[in-house]
Amino acid sequence: MNAPLTKLAFENNKLEKRLLRLTGQAIAQFNMIEAGDKVMVCLSGGKDSYSLLDVLLLLRQRAPIDFDIVAVNLDQKQPGFPEEILPEYLRTKGVPFHIEAQDTYSIVKRLIPEGKTMCSLCSRLRRGVLYRVAGELGATKIALGHHRDDTLGTFFLNLFYGGTLKAMPPKLMSDDGKHIVIRPLAYVEEADLGRYAELKAFPIIPCNLCGSQVNLKRQEIKRMLIEWQKRYPGRVENTFNALARVTPSHLMDADLFDFAALRASGRADIDGDIAFDEPPCNSQEDAAADVIRFA
Repeated sequence: MNAPLTKLAFENNKLEKRLLRLTGQAIAQFNMIEAGDKVMVCLSGGKDSYSLLDVLLLLRQRAPIDFDIVAVNLDQKQPGFPEEILPEYLRTKGVPFHIEAQDTYSIVKRLIPEGKTMCSLCSRLRRGVLYRVAGELGATKIALGHHRDDTLGTFFLNLFYGGTLKAMPPKLMSDDGKHIVIRPLAYVEEADLGRYAELKAFPIIPCNLCGSQVNLKRQEIKRMLIEWQKRYPGRVENTFNALARVTPSHLMDADLFDFAALRASGRADIDGDIAFDEPPCNSQEDAAADVIRFA
């Protein structure tokens, strides 16, 4: 047998197993999918949403619970959008689907001046339509294809430009209180999704509405994270894991920690501050505890 082909098959198998493991871990940890759920997978035609649908279909075959999957695509009436690709793909997979046609493209182009960022308005319009469709289809969960790098990108966007410590949660309730939104790929790296999309030969549909906006702040953050990954191995992973290890008493939000009521108790506290010590540089053993394994 050809050695390079054997190695490639081995790596591809490892990749699929890693995606299944990390997605299953996120679903279990955050109780994303429960018995009897109808999961509406939002399918845009990009690598992330294709991978999400594929992985959920594989996990459903092995899951100890029964749940349904329906794929939904919002056709935003972008010029040149190939309307036949997604229906043909979903029929071959045997996946129930719904195509919702709403001309949000014209609305965004009319309201946003040329050269300005379209993402915010486009996202709001898309979200409203998908919430409505979820209700009409009786979906109990809305699954989005955001991954680990999306979460980190949102965290740094809020930190640098919004002045808030806020990222992209793996599970949330919609602003109208009617829907639960889940992100099963929360632990998966974007690079792995790119490789998986190539392996599966998904019929990718590019987004022409915002794909040309190369100067978006999110793209700047993405370039920063790529540079970190090259120059400082482990920094991106540590930053992501820090999102799950928050100590409110060591920040400055009085709504999260009651600083005003804090008094000396006279008892030793293992979580107490060491204000006059140098900040500890954790050992590898300390840093490795309770973290997400991406390899």
